[in-house]
Amino acid sequence: MAKVRLDKLRKVYPNGHVGVAEASFEIADGELLVLVGPSGCGKTTLLRMIAGLESISGGTLSIGERVVNEVAPKDRDIAMVFQNYALYPHMTVAENLGFGLKLRGQPKAEIDRRVAEAARMLELEQRLDARPAALSGGQRQRVALGRALVRDPKVFLLDEPLSNLDAKLRLSMRVEIARIHQRLKATMVYVTHDQIEAMTLGQRIVVLSGGVIQQIDTPMNLYERPANLFVAGFLGSPAMNLLRGVLYRDGGWKLAMPQGELMLGELPQGAALEAWRDRDVVVGLRPEDLLLQPGAHGAALSAQLEVVEPVGNEVFLNLRHGELALVSRMPPRELPAPGSELHFGFAPERLHFFDAKGEGARIA
Repeated sequence: MAKVRLDKLRKVYPNGHVGVAEASFEIADGELLVLVGPSGCGKTTLLRMIAGLESISGGTLSIGERVVNEVAPKDRDIAMVFQNYALYPHMTVAENLGFGLKLRGQPKAEIDRRVAEAARMLELEQRLDARPAALSGGQRQRVALGRALVRDPKVFLLDEPLSNLDAKLRLSMRVEIARIHQRLKATMVYVTHDQIEAMTLGQRIVVLSGGVIQQIDTPMNLYERPANLFVAGFLGSPAMNLLRGVLYRDGGWKLAMPQGELMLGELPQGAALEAWRDRDVVVGLRPEDLLLQPGAHGAALSAQLEVVEPVGNEVFLNLRHGELALVSRMPPRELPAPGSELHFGFAPERLHFFDAKGEGARIA
């Protein structure tokens, strides 16, 4: 395996569109790093640049100790798993798994050994003689993964490999990829638009928007301390509640919103917020931190219950506070009917504060 290093890597298309703007980070040897962001953010472009399938407009890309900007894809010692399985329909599973090794002139005994090892790891041993048409979607994706595994490359690149699977298969294959990584200790770069996949798979996550890196960190650090409003709103399901207003102090901290005054109380972040008195800010609150109160006494805000979404182990309350839509996450319990007025509070230390202007940077 090998580390991958990107130093001010850029992709600019002939029409002037910037696909990736100066990406700089290092993927450690054996790390599973996830590139995540909405459609068009540059994540697949960045992966294809690492693979050699997109030309590099500027900067330096290294795999191991070698600069590979001008190295052909076949000579980079990488293996790529695509969104579509790209299996040869006329070949058996065994032939699909071993085809790349056959092209490279590997001895038959070595091909058979690697194919058998990959089939055992992916539980495909009973399907080696089957053709792709006879396989389920999950089995086809396992074959696509196995074809990369038998190569034993320096780096695995996975481009939204689970997006064509149904919800149950996505979950099982997500676990399978995590297990494979734990067994192989392989360097993997995984692209997805699904923030749940990103959070559960990545040892670190690179969040992109508009070709620009927004934040690089571990999943929980991204969740607990998003660097800006984009990351705060993108990671988390349901998304973070965002309340906009003017921050001021009158006995305690308060937020003057169009919907009314929100009492924030004494804040542990107070020292960092002093410079933001009487300025526009955004206060972020995760749905699980918007807590239902038994009555109006001591509640920070009241909201009308619009829709209840029970999902088994938890319940989402979709709320309306004036023109502001909010979501609260709760354990299952008997709840009032839609249309009821409910009262909520929060722990001050669970609040996130962002600049309301510019890039929406975190301020506390």
